[in-house]
Amino acid sequence: MRTDDFWQLIDQARAGAGGEADAVAARAVALLAGRTPEDIVGYAHHQQRVLAASYRVDLWGAAYLINGGASDDGFEYFRGWLMTQGRAVFAAAVADPDSLAGLPRVRSAALSGEEFECEDMLAVPWDAYRKATAAELPTQRDPVRMPDLNDFWDFDDEAEARRRLPKLAALFVEPPEE
Repeated sequence: MRTDDFWQLIDQARAGAGGEADAVAARAVALLAGRTPEDIVGYAHHQQRVLAASYRVDLWGAAYLINGGASDDGFEYFRGWLMTQGRAVFAAAVADPDSLAGLPRVRSAALSGEEFECEDMLAVPWDAYRKATAAELPTQRDPVRMPDLNDFWDFDDEAEARRRLPKLAALFVEPPEE
């Protein structure tokens, strides 16, 4: 499976899902389960590459601001949700996490407190492989390495959040007292 095929499958899953992340994940499982086991393994590999590319401190900071906190698992589930938004949104967020402030749902979440997570999206290849073959997804021979997060900053530091993610901070951080 090529990278374009990976994202096309997600786009197909998004069609008719009504913007609901769990529905996108369920549709992705159904679509992927109809493919060959090799395609499912290829999807799993691309998903690991996508997750590695998005394992970035400032994106974690964005998830922390948007969701009112983000543990290790919470950041994983946030990136699962981010995958359900499609390639363009995902790529823009990886390149510039502050771009998420331009999404209407994120903007409304600043008022509603809605959180964005989709654990089910992370399980798509395993669920699809099990559904298609009644077996477990094989372990990858060459697992994708996650980058080192050596540039951590205190996500509770509002001044630092305003400096690094000004658009998101404008939505989710109280203005400084004068």
